[in-house]
Amino acid sequence: MIAEGGRMRPHATRAAALVVLACFAAGPRSHATAADAPAGQGASAAGTPAGQGTPAAGTTSQARPALVVAVGSPQRADLAERIVANGSVAPWQEASIGAEVGGLRLAELPVAVGDRVRQGQLIARLAAETVEADLAVAEAGAAQAQAALAQARADAERARAVRDSGALSAQQVSQYLSAETTAAAQLQAAQAQVLQQRLRLARTRVLAPDDGVISARPATLGSVVAPGQELLRMVLRERLEWRAELTAAELARIRIGQRVQLLAPSGDGVQGRVRMIAPTLDPRTRLGVVFVDLPAGARLRAGEFARGEFSVGASTALTVPPSAVVVRDGFHYVFELGADDRVTRRKVQPGRRAGDRIEIVAGLAADTRVVVSGAGFLNDGDRVRVVQAPAAVPAGVPAAPGASNGAPR
Repeated sequence: MIAEGGRMRPHATRAAALVVLACFAAGPRSHATAADAPAGQGASAAGTPAGQGTPAAGTTSQARPALVVAVGSPQRADLAERIVANGSVAPWQEASIGAEVGGLRLAELPVAVGDRVRQGQLIARLAAETVEADLAVAEAGAAQAQAALAQARADAERARAVRDSGALSAQQVSQYLSAETTAAAQLQAAQAQVLQQRLRLARTRVLAPDDGVISARPATLGSVVAPGQELLRMVLRERLEWRAELTAAELARIRIGQRVQLLAPSGDGVQGRVRMIAPTLDPRTRLGVVFVDLPAGARLRAGEFARGEFSVGASTALTVPPSAVVVRDGFHYVFELGADDRVTRRKVQPGRRAGDRIEIVAGLAADTRVVVSGAGFLNDGDRVRVVQAPAAVPAGVPAAPGASNGAPR
């Protein structure tokens, strides 16, 4: 194949190149074939009969249940009907105590917010110097009027004595008699001025109109008050009430004297009694107010927001245990057990709750079998294993492949 002079012929060179390329192409193919052989063929080479390798996917055993749960049926139960309402706590009556006289300085303010006061107790005092001076002037004027009346009466008596003698003319007699009447009227006016100033003096002392507690003190000590200016506010008799807001349909079920159970912000329960039902509704909110008297000593304060329940009777309802209801994404669900031991998620509407039962208003039939234990671990379409009692196996625990904690259904 080598020509003269040591050179290879052209056709021999092309043939050698083709042989080399064929070898490279065949080498990797043979290695991949050996490495990628199925497990069954490898086993056959090691002594396993051909065709008896790993079983096909279609011959695998059926999957076992994933969760162990307990099921039950909804039950009919008598539940109390309650109307839940919200409202604010307010004073039964709040007195606004102001100044009856004006232009006087507030000299004394002996009470503070929260102080308990008794009826007739001094709660504010105005400077009385000016009024005392006015009273002195009025009393002096009354004394002058008294003296003038005495003189007029003496003149009138003398005029009457000489009327028939002709010593005085009829006109003079009439003047003396008129002067007596005028002096008597002037005395009455002066005495009224004295009474007025005494009344102003008495009103410089502001007294509590009733027993109660001081709720506000807007006045400032040392300021000059105007007539009618508010000095203090007080809750009469420390009596509070709860003002519940209800719809027109709910108001129709409320009766005066009915008991109400309130929940204070502190967590304490307070029992009240309906005192009055508002005859009209708010035209903006379409809600009416129910006034509920609160007992003395209730741990509530005016201005607080409280929640209460009105008991309006009882009715039969379809109920399930609370553990059967699952809340997801803001909605309530139960899981219904099917004939193939698979669960179906059903959306329901819960209602009243009493003890260990919760009412299902809509979305559930009375003959439905629902999961009552372990529902929180389930999803729609899950396969389950049912046991008689939920205490036998903890709810929601995956069943072992060989476990037998109850007869499957």
